[in-house]
Parts: sequence; structure tokens; C-alpha cells
Amino acid sequence: MDALEAIHTRQSIGDVRPDPVPREMIERLLDAAVQAPNHFRVRPWRFVVLTGAGRERLGRVLAESLKRRNPDVPEVALEKEASKPLRAPVVIAVGVDKPTDARLPEIENVCAVAAACQNLLLAAHALGLAAKWRTGGPAYDPMVKEFLGFQADQHLIAFLYIGYPVSESSPPNRPGFEDRVTWME
Repeated sequence: MDALEAIHTRQSIGDVRPDPVPREMIERLLDAAVQAPNHFRVRPWRFVVLTGAGRERLGRVLAESLKRRNPDVPEVALEKEASKPLRAPVVIAVGVDKPTDARLPEIENVCAVAAACQNLLLAAHALGLAAKWRTGGPAYDPMVKEFLGFQADQHLIAFLYIGYPVSESSPPNRPGFEDRVTWME
């Protein structure tokens, strides 16, 4: 699959089989991710790969975090929250390092890490995997960040859910660029 085909046919797919993804394949995804451009070669990305029981531990933290934020949440909602990381055999949490170089605005690191996430998603698609980029409340919660080894003020920009697709999907039908561009000649 060439790059343009991958870009045009990649889509978010959350319905995956429980089959484990080999570590070597996950490492190929991470290697693709870190090819993203980044100013001054600071490599601002941090990846936490959760598989097996790691996903269960994350689920417990997600439920505890939800309970702390919403003390009256029903038990069924806590169970649902705890099961979220089990939707795929691999969850990769993606964090952003704070800039250490005064010349580098924080947004530059965030953009570089978002580009790394896109590289990873495209690589997953090219390798026949399904993937979905999720965030939500847990991505902003200091308790969840601490569990993953991030600082409270560090950005957690993605939970990438990865697995083998349950079924074939048809290419997405996305709107074009025409209404979002201004030409200045």
C-alpha cells in the first residue's frame, strides 16, 4: 500500500478481535510514529503500551478517576468505564514532553506528537490492523496521567486502540478540501 492510498483509505475502526498483536508489529508501529517531524529533534513523544493485565489496571484507574470526578455515578457506569481499555488487545497512551528549549513553543511539541500518532495510525492500516484514536475526560485527569507515568501538567493527547479488524470495511467518504482553502497567487 503506498502512502497516498493509506491516507485516503485509513479510518477509525473500533470493532476489533481480541487476538493479541505481536510485540514486533507494535514496535513497527512505534518506529513509524517516531519518524514524525519535530523541531530541534527533541523527540517530544512518550508512548505507554498497554496489553494484557496492563489494560485491566488502566480500566481500574479509569473507573476510580470517574468515581472521584462524579461521586454519585452509578455502578454500571463504573463497570463500563473499567471495561473501556479491554475494547482492543493493545492500547497505546501517547503523551507530550514539555519543551526544555526556550526557542520551542509548547504547541510545536503537541503538533509533533499528533503527527507521530497519525504516522502510527497509517502504519497500522498499512499492516492490516484496525485502530482508533480516543481521548475524553481521562486524557485530562491527573490520576490517569500519574498511573501512566506522566506529570499532571503534561499533555496526554491519545489513547490509540489497536487490534485486528472484525470485518472488512469500505473506504471512508470524507469531504474534500475545496471549501477549506484560499488560494493566494
